[in-house]
Amino acid sequence: MRYDDRPPSPESASSVSPERRRFVRRSGLAVGAAVLAPTALAGWVLVQLTTGAGADDARPPRIVMPAASASGTAPASASPSASPSAAAPQSDPSPSKNPLAGRTVVIDPGHNTGNFKHTDEIDRQVDIGTNRKECDTTGTTTNAGYMEAEFTLDVSRRLRTVLEAKGLKVVMTHEAGTARPWGPCIDERARIGNEATADAVVSVHADGVSSGNRGYHVILPAKVKGGAADTAAIVGPSRDLGERIGSNFARTTGSAPANYLGSGTGLVVRDDLGGLNLSTRPKVFIECGNMRDAKDAALLTSPEWRQKAAQGIADGIVGFLGG
Repeated sequence: MRYDDRPPSPESASSVSPERRRFVRRSGLAVGAAVLAPTALAGWVLVQLTTGAGADDARPPRIVMPAASASGTAPASASPSASPSAAAPQSDPSPSKNPLAGRTVVIDPGHNTGNFKHTDEIDRQVDIGTNRKECDTTGTTTNAGYMEAEFTLDVSRRLRTVLEAKGLKVVMTHEAGTARPWGPCIDERARIGNEATADAVVSVHADGVSSGNRGYHVILPAKVKGGAADTAAIVGPSRDLGERIGSNFARTTGSAPANYLGSGTGLVVRDDLGGLNLSTRPKVFIECGNMRDAKDAALLTSPEWRQKAAQGIADGIVGFLGG
């Protein structure tokens, strides 16, 4: 500030012209603004920084557990208008996408409790591509009379509940009762899975061989081509599905692979099942145990064990679908 620009003292103010007094006041305001500007700029920069602007196949199964679904989300950035004290990390409020959404699973409960009363209908021959075979069969029973068809329907319903809770669409080939007093035939069972464009199809069964034969096994489609049968496209994914179901079933139920076929792998390849030959979708059968063996029958007739069986199958399906 020059000496001549200093404001006049009170004693001399009366001798200063009005124009001079206005000039002095303007000069004082300009200097004050110049002093304050750097301070305001520094304060603005500080606020910006602190608010953050800017055939029997002996190959051992590949044991694969279901992939864990991603549930974590990255913390959200602080809003430019947020105060420093409100800048703590926050969860993204938008839910992560369910990898199983929009996927379809077809469950095929083996046989039908009404088949025993409709033997003429189920004996009718149907084309399975490579040859002709009975429309369906009665299935087996335990020595005490518990039907395989009762077992398969119960496990299938439990399986549906578990899968739907995961967000999957589930289609059943039948639910027996008056709406379906027998069947459906094996070619229709395959067609239901095909028309649903299922991402996976599982047919639930239990075996009926001599006592002493125990354990589960998963039946995989062989590579066949003939008539309406052509499994070339599903052999690979069906094996993946079957291996995952087998390993998860064993883990959840505590059951061992069958001791009477499959060479201890729990996997069997067959070319004589219409439900597999005519499928165009990844598909397997699971024989959950032997109903004619007393030890296996004790498991198969237990509701608690059947729930474990359903969970194990479900875990395998979910792992196959990437959930």
